[in-house]
Amino acid sequence: MSAGADQHRRNRRGDATRARMLTAALDCLSSGDPDAVSANQVAKQAGATWGAVKYQFGDVDGLWAAVLDHLEERRGGPLSFPGGAEVAVEARVGQIIATLWRGLDSPDARAIDTLRMTLPRERGELEQKFPRTAQALASWQVSWVATCQAAFADLDLDPERVREVAALLPGAMRGLNSEAHLSTYSDLDLARHGLTRSIAAYLGEAG
Repeated sequence: MSAGADQHRRNRRGDATRARMLTAALDCLSSGDPDAVSANQVAKQAGATWGAVKYQFGDVDGLWAAVLDHLEERRGGPLSFPGGAEVAVEARVGQIIATLWRGLDSPDARAIDTLRMTLPRERGELEQKFPRTAQALASWQVSWVATCQAAFADLDLDPERVREVAALLPGAMRGLNSEAHLSTYSDLDLARHGLTRSIAAYLGEAG
């Protein structure tokens, strides 16, 4: 066997190992158990050692950054929403809110939330201890703002208000999602409709 063929086989084996570890990491994180946010637990789930995880990702920071990058790739890049003069502001806001609502109960969303719950909340500490993970999270935020801007790009709206809505929506939707998992008498369909109309009015169209 040539040296090139042997190297190719080793690379394929390494890629398979890396993919298996990323799958194990997502399985651990999507369980929602904060104790699962452990490189050793991921290694055990993948049938590997911490040394193998370290070889693939460098350290735990590299592992979590790779998980976030993997999720972004699996999603296929930023979300997109239909535009055109026939699609009113309220309809566009409704599409964004409906997409977020559906996504919040997905295994990928649970994985991200579980990871974030265990990371330092103070930005300076996060960037010091987990610089690559922080960079990946920051990239997600930039992508989200760009998604919201693109959703209204063909309309004459206040760009600062669009950025404010982009900052508001993820937290607002997580709040409604949390309410959905508690004993509640709130009408969450009504709440989402009210949120949609309120944001549309704020952006310049009172439904």
